[in-house]
Amino acid sequence: MSRVLIIGAGGVAGVVVKKCAMLPEYFSEIHLASRTVAKCEKLQEQAGKDRVVGVYQVDADQASEVAALIRKVQPDLVINVALPYQDLPIMDACLETGVHYLDTANYEPKDEAKFEYSWQWAYHERFKEKGIMALLGAGFDPGVTNVFTAYAAKHYFDEIHYLDIVDCNGGDHGQAFATNFNPEINIREITQRGKYWENGEWHETDPISVREDLDYPNVGVRPSYLLFHEELESLVKHFPTLKRARFWMTFGDQYLTHLRVLENVGMTSIQPVEFQGQKIVPLEFLKAVLPNPGSLAEGYTGLTCIGTYVTGLKDGKEKTIFIFNNCDHAACNAEVGAQAVSYTTGVPAMIGASMMLQGHWMKAGVWNMEQFDPDEFMERLNKYGLPWQVVECDSPFKR
Repeated sequence: MSRVLIIGAGGVAGVVVKKCAMLPEYFSEIHLASRTVAKCEKLQEQAGKDRVVGVYQVDADQASEVAALIRKVQPDLVINVALPYQDLPIMDACLETGVHYLDTANYEPKDEAKFEYSWQWAYHERFKEKGIMALLGAGFDPGVTNVFTAYAAKHYFDEIHYLDIVDCNGGDHGQAFATNFNPEINIREITQRGKYWENGEWHETDPISVREDLDYPNVGVRPSYLLFHEELESLVKHFPTLKRARFWMTFGDQYLTHLRVLENVGMTSIQPVEFQGQKIVPLEFLKAVLPNPGSLAEGYTGLTCIGTYVTGLKDGKEKTIFIFNNCDHAACNAEVGAQAVSYTTGVPAMIGASMMLQGHWMKAGVWNMEQFDPDEFMERLNKYGLPWQVVECDSPFKR
């Protein structure tokens, strides 16, 4: 038996549920919980009641509610695909009940646009003493990009020096303005200051102020902007030979124009304002009126390209490789009714869960993806819908 409890019922959760349901050899019993039980029931119908055997309402902000549900379901593993604000309550519940934990994005407080691993890394000794494991950031970026880096370090280099993670969505959803994952999380991420690692310290930039025009395989040239992303924090810790590590994401001019207007009029603020006698958070209201990312799949065309440029030394000589995946929006919709951004996050979560349940990756404590041997995970990416390529090339980045 390998019973899992999946918490969350958004676009990524839909992919996780359906991919787990396709693999009874890894996931013999699936339970699903969310604040809105109707969303769980819809996913249960789509995946099959013989595979998703239980659906539940839970407030994942409340560790006590999550713990009570865990005791009822008695899963081997909790897969957290809820909101990043809820990571710590769910980890607390897993710690209380002695159940393994996996998530796809690191914790950030609801009242501050800031994310870092320190809050979750602080659980390491308690999880270790309890004999349970937490796997952090098991999506694509973070997640697969961490594993790409570990794979490069293992098979292509004696020492890695420069890392540039690139994330391009070359697709078209036909909307004037929409985010490909939770609008609240997406906009908080983009509007905070950029940050990168160089020569042993962190450097900050103004939001969306550093641009490179990069040529993405099978997509073409796209404007790419430097952001801070959580995998940089763990990668520079676990690969201390890195001299520089950065993260880049593509945005079109139309998207950035909409974002600047919304920011200028205060709609991206997370500070509550008074409206008709009650307090509302402008960004939460904006989320309510923007298209649901889960609704974008139908008619979405084009490819994503996410990967890592790694430069380092092999046998005393410097070289660069690019490890990447292309994912087709329309193909994802045909398989599981999701767009590629949800798919590229959900499939790695399923694979990470399978690695834990089978014991390939199993060690008490709190861990990031790059801390485990990458080979079997990389094989499963090819097998379960996210094939990757490695090319030797010149680095597109200046020193």
